[in-house]
Amino acid sequence: MSAIEWMLPLGSAERDGFDLVVDDRLPGWTHTGLRVATLAEGDRVQVPAGPWEYVVVPLAGSADVDATLADGSTRSAAMAGRTSVFAGPTDVVFAPAGSALSLTGTAPTSRIAVCAARVSGTGTAAFRHLLAVEVPVELRGAGIASRQVRNFGTPGVLEADAIIACEVITPAGNWSSYPPHKHDEERDGVETELEEIYYFECQVESAHDGRDLPAGADPVGYQRVYGTAERPIDVFAEVRTGDVVLVPHGWHGPAMAPPGYDLYYLNVMAGPGPVRAWLICDDPAHAWVRDTWPGQDVDPRLRAREEGES
Repeated sequence: MSAIEWMLPLGSAERDGFDLVVDDRLPGWTHTGLRVATLAEGDRVQVPAGPWEYVVVPLAGSADVDATLADGSTRSAAMAGRTSVFAGPTDVVFAPAGSALSLTGTAPTSRIAVCAARVSGTGTAAFRHLLAVEVPVELRGAGIASRQVRNFGTPGVLEADAIIACEVITPAGNWSSYPPHKHDEERDGVETELEEIYYFECQVESAHDGRDLPAGADPVGYQRVYGTAERPIDVFAEVRTGDVVLVPHGWHGPAMAPPGYDLYYLNVMAGPGPVRAWLICDDPAHAWVRDTWPGQDVDPRLRAREEGES
């Protein structure tokens, strides 16, 4: 892939009735996948069975999930969802490897993401419907590096074989995925090799507090990915709602929310290693920034948002 192909603008990866499909049919991509579907009430899409486990995430609206597991048994869940990704955590559904899914929209308009990770052999994890109130919410960083992380699909929260998934809210004017870090080598106890997908949404900052939206506003964010001389990659992407940046390797960050625009991203990670863990290595040139956080307050907008979501 050329550098520009690691950025997938909205509409560039439509397939099979989905607005977006990222899977191993993309050159150089192996371990992770993502589908996004827009559904009217009663509309249905199918996700085929294969060597993939899934986490279903309502981005907006709600859906029913019907799963046929590898052993032929069935499971169902009615997902409550949410009005938008900026409205707070959502319930999610996990389906183990070998499951076929049927998703049915249950709101006037729903946008549903299906995160995927390749599993070697038979999956061992069980089907689960994780409720929104069960999703741990973490305030990470400090000052203008403050962000909110919703850890619905991370080790210790969701039992799975390979997938690691979470979502991040970065308030207007803040940086996240910072300091820049990487996870592209297997180093026991230090770093794990993980592909990563960033799916983005943006909104005008005032959209969550009831003020009128500015006419002609263009919510936007930015994402940086860079590599080494041995494994070069160079992405500096301007992103809007529905855009995707793929990180096959290399340092990634910051993800930047310009003043006036809140930034959301959904992360999907998995890799070939034997341990399901998110172990990262900061870019040594910028790692010192992390040491400045103890002397700074977390962005008060996130404190207020957390209290409103509790």
